[in-house]
Amino acid sequence: MSLTDRISFAEDAAQTEAAMAREALTTAATYFDAHCLIARRLGGRVDGDTALFGFWTPELLDGRVPSGDIFLEILSPIDPLDLTRAHQNVRFQRTHVPVIREQAHCFTAVTGMQAGTRDQVGDFYALVWRDAEDQWHRILDPLASSLPFGAMAPAELYDLSAMQAARGDTGYFQALKPAGDEPYKFGPPVNILQIHVPTATAGGTLASLTRHYERLAERVARDLPLEPADEIFLGYDSVQLLPVEPTTVYEKGPAFWQETDEGDTLDVSLLRPDTTNWGYDIVISGMAAVNPVLLETGRPDELVDLAAVLHNFPSRPGSPGRPKKLVLDVVFGHSDNQGLDALNSHFFAGPNMYGQNLDYQNPAVRAILLEMQRRKVDFGADGVRVDGAQDFKWWDASAQQLRHDDEYLQSMSDIVQEVGGLRYRPWFIFEDGRPWPDEDWELSSTYRSVIDAQRDPDVYQWGPLTFAHNTPFLYTFWLSKYWRIREMLDVGSNWISGTSNHDTLRRGTQVNPELNINTRLGRTRMEILDKAYDNPAVHVLTYVALPGVPMDFLNAMARASWGFVRNQDDKYGVKVVAEEAISLKWQVDEYAYSVPGNFMRLKELGFTTREELARFFEFLPALVKVTEYDLEEIARLLNKAEPPLAGPYYSVASLKQVARAWMDDMHDYCNVSNSLSGLDPDQSEFCLNVRNFRRARPWLRDNYGPDDHFDYVKPIGGRTLFAALRNGPDEQVFSVMHMEGKATEEIEPLSLKVPGIEGTGWDLTLRTPSIGQDYVGGPITLRDSMALVYTRKR
Repeated sequence: MSLTDRISFAEDAAQTEAAMAREALTTAATYFDAHCLIARRLGGRVDGDTALFGFWTPELLDGRVPSGDIFLEILSPIDPLDLTRAHQNVRFQRTHVPVIREQAHCFTAVTGMQAGTRDQVGDFYALVWRDAEDQWHRILDPLASSLPFGAMAPAELYDLSAMQAARGDTGYFQALKPAGDEPYKFGPPVNILQIHVPTATAGGTLASLTRHYERLAERVARDLPLEPADEIFLGYDSVQLLPVEPTTVYEKGPAFWQETDEGDTLDVSLLRPDTTNWGYDIVISGMAAVNPVLLETGRPDELVDLAAVLHNFPSRPGSPGRPKKLVLDVVFGHSDNQGLDALNSHFFAGPNMYGQNLDYQNPAVRAILLEMQRRKVDFGADGVRVDGAQDFKWWDASAQQLRHDDEYLQSMSDIVQEVGGLRYRPWFIFEDGRPWPDEDWELSSTYRSVIDAQRDPDVYQWGPLTFAHNTPFLYTFWLSKYWRIREMLDVGSNWISGTSNHDTLRRGTQVNPELNINTRLGRTRMEILDKAYDNPAVHVLTYVALPGVPMDFLNAMARASWGFVRNQDDKYGVKVVAEEAISLKWQVDEYAYSVPGNFMRLKELGFTTREELARFFEFLPALVKVTEYDLEEIARLLNKAEPPLAGPYYSVASLKQVARAWMDDMHDYCNVSNSLSGLDPDQSEFCLNVRNFRRARPWLRDNYGPDDHFDYVKPIGGRTLFAALRNGPDEQVFSVMHMEGKATEEIEPLSLKVPGIEGTGWDLTLRTPSIGQDYVGGPITLRDSMALVYTRKR
């Protein structure tokens, strides 16, 4: 059956959608309230045998486009379409369906469309309009549920109801149903493992990560022995994924969807999306969908599958299950400039350092952004982390200044989700360092702006040791941050704590290695960086001494590399790599570079050794600066170097080729699977024990009480030695942590002048790996990164 025979315009249903919008705009208390009602009906959705579509199209009003020139474009593959293929040429049938205009909205409804499911690729769609020269223009769906070829291509109609009905964790949600009508409210987990999906497993997809957790669940349920590669994933109450939204595409192509128009049919060259990105370079359009790069099967069900395996996670035999919460990281504080190609201009309020500000004061934009968030979290997340909350701003024309949109942030945490029959409100984390980016932000930020402004008592923010620019591998770092630690003791219960995350580890690799590096952390720069962000004494500080919710970054716990990975840039790609070049000194030694599977692209370009690449990287940043990023002049000067530089003959094109090779090679190099064989079993076991210690004592999340104690041991004596006493309901916990500096003289930890530790009954519960198992108490000499934890029943 041809597509035109299969598809029928359901005019009555389309008129009903338009009438609903008209009623909302007429009767709602505010325009924002009206647009919130309308936003629930935007995008493409399945209702029985009818597919309903809604678009917000103010650009059509701006251009005075007649209704008779606006249609829903439906594209149905004639040839078999395999979403797991790298490249394929597919013919599509095309038909157009009329729409019903209602001011700045277009609605339509059709029967006969094929909706996508886990086992079936559905029909694709977009809105199109015809100009006075009979040229066609396409408007993509920013609220699409499935985008197999990215945010810059037509969307796939997807049956979300079928996906939700088949989810494997309905029992988890049903068990949380409260007795009354109020939505269930998720509270904070004990701790968080932050994961970048493309570098978390060798497969680099959500399906691969799900299989990994299924294997771990099976081993835990059967009480099988755990290896270090297992232990680094365990002991966490929640998993926070770096953003899983569609990101930018290649600036200069190739496009993932390239078509040749032949009237009623299209020949389309389809590329499986393969960009490498750390997740934060988003275009806003498509935020309700899943980045197709992360989907092994091309099906958004993979995110639901991961949620289910986390929610059903078991414990050891004989113990109740230990579900893990899923936290999604959402980015609505900015859009990359590519967003201008995906959305109409009404979404934007002008440029910023990341790309474009969003117009939060436009009621339609405000409602659509919140609806995108609601749909994404409905994949089954228990919590939401909001990236860059300090960037949500609006221009106050009367005061001629930008103001923070705290009302919008409150609206984000007020959204009610519905999954598995449970209506609930997720737990919220906000990253907000205001007044960042002011020059004095590190001194003046309270990290409590959202906490103080919101109604919920369990709203969290990233704390001062978690925000960017923390460098725990520099001497005096811990004493310089002592004033912030004192703040954490008093108000840290609603802070995310810990020093290893995607941002701090990236910033660490950008530090000049000529600074005052703590060489006691390791023999090489790689060892120093690895231990700084996976430091046993810091783990004790975070998990035992400090309040809040600890968070670890998987790449740091695996001692894998990490950096700014993004291979889409053309215009500024060389500049970005010049800024990242210093990470070669921190993360790649001669041996790592020489491994045959590492840096293959760069080696093919002529950088056969690390030394050759390092020499090129000494020239590149300097030339980027002195030429003010004149690529032609940079290439000319590189070719004049004596002795000649390794690599290709330099031109603008070859410089861009080298930049792309660096990003792709570093992305592969950062994969956690590369580091698993080198894990220290003593370190991984200790870290798991520390996490389980915290999980068994949830009261450690609370702020310090009047009988608790934290201080550094005086006199300093060339070292930073922290001592902490926490008093729980039926237990005391005392910890001593050597953070940096010279070794102590032989000391008796339980004889330190810490009020409240007097008397007997203390048991040594945890010791860092460098302290031998034969030590059970008494005098000891503590060195850098050593720590002890004692417990005593009250």
